[in-house]
Amino acid sequence: MKEGPNIAIVASLVGDPARANMLNALFGGAALTASELATEAGVTLQTASSHLAKLQQGRLIEQKQQGRHRYYRLSGSEVADVLEALGTLAVRAGHVRVRPGPKDPAMRRARVCYDHLAGEFGVRMFDSMVHRKYLAIDPERITVTPRGAKFLVEFGVDLDAIRGGRRPLCKACLDWSERRSHLAGSLGAALLDRVYALKWARRESGSRVVRFTPGGEQTFAALFATSGSKA
Repeated sequence: MKEGPNIAIVASLVGDPARANMLNALFGGAALTASELATEAGVTLQTASSHLAKLQQGRLIEQKQQGRHRYYRLSGSEVADVLEALGTLAVRAGHVRVRPGPKDPAMRRARVCYDHLAGEFGVRMFDSMVHRKYLAIDPERITVTPRGAKFLVEFGVDLDAIRGGRRPLCKACLDWSERRSHLAGSLGAALLDRVYALKWARRESGSRVVRFTPGGEQTFAALFATSGSKA
């Protein structure tokens, strides 16, 4: 008997087209009902319920009861990381299902990856924080430097509140459109929340697109500039 993680079980759960569509719909971090996920997957409610039961049994999603309604969401950021990495691999291997539509440029520019900023803006933010020595990268981990801690406090991020949880504070997440890393982990989520709070950007309804205001984009570009950035 082979030892170690059984990746075949996870691969079989993700590999079904209907389940893949459901997971992709949950990838933006929102909790959705079985009916909504059935629509996303293009299957009947009965079939969707069967798929959801398998995903829940495989611990890729979790269910939350609110009143008479049941909502489903990804079971954690690790699932989102796997989906993002698979998206990167699919694009690189040429497995793209449709031609790029009108929203694709916006998705590539700035979008939600589970609960943190991805796309061109997400990669720019990560590059800038490394370039300015706010983050230190070594082969084992990414850490916030003293200079970075000072910047984050001034920016309005409560580091003490997000440290010490089960989730990593900083994590590199490979971006499928930029083919480079953006910042994930609890810090990545806190930074996106702060961008929303400052009203620099908002999430587009029914989409993963993050839409920056003209002023928000200008301020963001100035704050997270690098020597090679395009303002």
